[in-house]
Amino acid sequence: MVIKSVQLETVCGITSKLPDNILPEIAFAGKSNVGKSSLINGIMNRKSLARTSSQPGKTQTINFYNVNEVFYLVDLPGYGYAKANQEVKAQWGKMIERYLHSSKQLKAVFLLIDIRHDPSANDKQMYQWMRHYGFDPIIIATKLDKINRSQIQKQLKAIRVGLEAQKDTIIIPYSSLSKQGREEIYDLLDSILSEDGGIKACGDNPENM
Repeated sequence: MVIKSVQLETVCGITSKLPDNILPEIAFAGKSNVGKSSLINGIMNRKSLARTSSQPGKTQTINFYNVNEVFYLVDLPGYGYAKANQEVKAQWGKMIERYLHSSKQLKAVFLLIDIRHDPSANDKQMYQWMRHYGFDPIIIATKLDKINRSQIQKQLKAIRVGLEAQKDTIIIPYSSLSKQGREEIYDLLDSILSEDGGIKACGDNPENM
């Protein structure tokens, strides 16, 4: 995949109506401060497309980026921000759930997990939400540069076990510094967007069964 153009096209808050897009959508989710903005900037080849910050909880909207006039990269709000009050957390959760449930063009979801730690309760809940809505999330294990090479396989196994992920669930280690993992993500995006791509298990939504 070659990134030719990227434009932030739509920003949706808690009460906003979600856009009725025609192009395919690919969503990225992760807890606050997991490195989601750095990942988006890295794969889109932009330094400050998504706002990065050492302060968690920065992304509080659903942001739709038009990429190459071919698909939308959808940046979902960071979840699990400890300092947000319960009402705000509930609103963010409902906003993410509403998007997963109602988007007609969502083809795949990427879930970011910090490779240094076992998945949190919020990570597990998000993974199960995505499974509930008929997706097999692609896991991106971020902050790869923060651990020793000898620890990688152990930590990847801990993520798979902690999420109770499917055996064939894809887990990609990613470094925002070296961009290791970026080519694998590009290959997946190309596959998803191809005619016979797509990782949503159509008809698997429990609400339709």
